[in-house]
Amino acid sequence: MRIIRDYTYLDPADRGASVAIGNFDGVHLGHQSVIDIARREAAGIGAPLGILTFEPHPREYFAPDAPPFRLMSPEARANRLEKLGVETLYELNFNAAMAALTPQDFARAVIRDGLGLRHVVVGADFCFGRGRAGTAADLERFGQDLGFGVSIASLLEGNGVQVSSTAIRTALSEGRTRDAAAMLGHWHRIDGPVIGGEQRGRELGYPTANMSIEGLHPPRFGVYAVLVDVLDGPHKGHYHGAASLGVRPMFHGETPNIETFLFDFAGDLYGADLSVALVEYLRPEETFDSLDAFIAQMDADCDAARRILSAL
Repeated sequence: MRIIRDYTYLDPADRGASVAIGNFDGVHLGHQSVIDIARREAAGIGAPLGILTFEPHPREYFAPDAPPFRLMSPEARANRLEKLGVETLYELNFNAAMAALTPQDFARAVIRDGLGLRHVVVGADFCFGRGRAGTAADLERFGQDLGFGVSIASLLEGNGVQVSSTAIRTALSEGRTRDAAAMLGHWHRIDGPVIGGEQRGRELGYPTANMSIEGLHPPRFGVYAVLVDVLDGPHKGHYHGAASLGVRPMFHGETPNIETFLFDFAGDLYGADLSVALVEYLRPEETFDSLDAFIAQMDADCDAARRILSAL
């Protein structure tokens, strides 16, 4: 998959795609339905399948001090989109110049003149341009005037709930991992490199792979049954495990992270990239009267996680 970040200087081979437009945070089932429409249009006109999105997320640009809200990093989003068959990712820089474009200017300068898109697909609630003044209906009208096709996808519902990144964040905040997965179409995953820790887990007989969750919406703090993909290095593969997500109150931690214990594993994972899927919320974070009590609880957590994961 090719990633394009500047719409003003394009190789002619990177023009002319059929794209879905949006932020695609989580790449949930609603996003996937929009991408599928773009895929059908691409096949019909013989065009590449693309995604048009922005980085940083416009919400981060306008409110940089707001609490973290993203379900996935840009790298994780790109990996998920590539798995869905996206050929070109137009990950355009969202800056003051982009934010200042009127809806009509965006349609002309970015979609037609810059990227030369042949067809675009958006959700029914799509807004764009300065002040989010443009609607999906406006884009359809601009397309007719400027010579590109437009499809408007209906909003997707599941079990009476509109599938959205907001609804998924709510489910994760409440520890409802399976509800989140039902909307995502896949387990919610935290991706990133393994970073150095304080080695406490190793001393307790539970060595963990530690990862930052900086910049991501924090799921409910506590212990989870997890599926782990080691994405590179000598231990590349799929594993079961248990993970603690939060601030480690037993050891007076302050910065949230995720610490994952891989079952039946021996080896060094420092620097490796991991993808940790949250399958089942087991319990909240706790403090214990002694290390022995803490270790006994970890034993019970791992037993519970093994039972849950063996049933998948």
